[in-house]
Amino acid sequence: MLKPRQDLKPNTADYENLAFVKPTGFREYDARWILEKEINLLGIQALGLGLATYVHEIGVAPKIVTGHDFRGYSLSVKQALILGLLEGGMEVLDVGLALSPMAYFGQFELDAPCVAMVTASHNENGWTGVKMGANKPLTFGPDEMGRLKEIVLNGEGVARPGGKLVRVEDFHETYIAYVASKVQIKRPVKVVCACGNGTAGAFAPDALRRMGVEVIEMDTDLDYTFPKYNPNPEDHAMLMQMAQRVRETGSDLALGFDGDGDRCGVVDDTGEDIFADKIGLMLARDLSKVYPDSTFVVDVKSTGLYKTDEVLKANGAEVVYWKTGHSYIKRKTAELGALAGFEKSGHFFMAGDLGRGYDDGLVAAGAVLAMLDRNPDKKLSELKTALPDAWTSLTMSPHCDDELKYGVLERIVKEYSDLAAAGGEILGRKIVEAITVNGVRVHLEDGSWVLVRASSNKPELVVVVESMRSEDDMRDLFHKEIKPRLAAYPEIGAFNQEI
Repeated sequence: MLKPRQDLKPNTADYENLAFVKPTGFREYDARWILEKEINLLGIQALGLGLATYVHEIGVAPKIVTGHDFRGYSLSVKQALILGLLEGGMEVLDVGLALSPMAYFGQFELDAPCVAMVTASHNENGWTGVKMGANKPLTFGPDEMGRLKEIVLNGEGVARPGGKLVRVEDFHETYIAYVASKVQIKRPVKVVCACGNGTAGAFAPDALRRMGVEVIEMDTDLDYTFPKYNPNPEDHAMLMQMAQRVRETGSDLALGFDGDGDRCGVVDDTGEDIFADKIGLMLARDLSKVYPDSTFVVDVKSTGLYKTDEVLKANGAEVVYWKTGHSYIKRKTAELGALAGFEKSGHFFMAGDLGRGYDDGLVAAGAVLAMLDRNPDKKLSELKTALPDAWTSLTMSPHCDDELKYGVLERIVKEYSDLAAAGGEILGRKIVEAITVNGVRVHLEDGSWVLVRASSNKPELVVVVESMRSEDDMRDLFHKEIKPRLAAYPEIGAFNQEI
């Protein structure tokens, strides 16, 4: 395999004959590029050959599940990837149009150790990518991605005989039947199902109805132009439209799914969105009664209430904070034998009796519905108001070039670590801890905290703040602490949203 080029331009002869791959597309736990500007289809084929080579290198059976999300170019990208996998001697089981968790489910159902799901998840149109794994239910982390990057960029891919393509027909029905079998709701529940015209529209309404609830469909027709909003249940635009539909229809809740269906967002019966870390805390409270002495894993963007919650303490639950990222939380959940893992972005990892340990938005939706079913006299808003008070910001993402962001972050981490070591304060409160497992999370003496880390899949930093005092104090933590501190770094762009 020839080394891919990094300097090709579309509408040239070389672009049609040579592989083009930008190194920045290899991220911490998946691969994402802007199609044509950062990778071409021959580059995708080189990725497939590189992945097949890596699978042979680590001694895993060369059998892989593939699927693609609903974007105008995803099928072409997947076909290019499959060509590379076949060239590398892989048996490819293609499940067709799929959610990422459907491809993960295929690893178990079809007895295939590997997966390659073509999706850019919630990224805007123009992006493409691949989520990969070779050890179910885990997906690649930095070590695997680092070696794959070396193989592809150095032209180390090895062609082998034995490639085989099998199209798995009607696998979506097998997947939906499995998801629905986990939950059967007895109380009457009306659910707004929001899909943003993304892939989940082909799966979620049917799955929820089979769970036993009334479904109000919202933007479930597939349309890869995403005409109303990007399918991302962490984005304000999607959440606001979900809230409006709940109020209009008198629904009990809204469940929103991202572009590849591995994340779930929730709006309660009053039309208020509930951040995924708070939903996770509500689930942990409820599940720890059914499964006492359980372990839960949460990411560093999640609320500090997990540390102090009296219900979790009473039920013997242990909570472990870990690195943000679906691969990290998935891996830690498996490593600890945890009952579930929760990530603030909306990835839920239900394990044990609840699931198979990978992130699945529909399984997460089922867990929320099951929680309601176990509390028939409570509305979702009442379960939320039973939590202690904490005011958490939206996730904010100022631009910072991929080539620069980790160096910038290193300086920010040092700045905060030095401030903590010197006994420093933020807005009159002493810093009690600076957690640097993933960027820097700075804890204050009243339980409030601020976080700065690098996005793993986009050229951005990630900022979250939480106050245990008030909403105004949460805003002050952002406007009087984070914003002016980051403004001193010219490499960081303006914040794309305010709080």
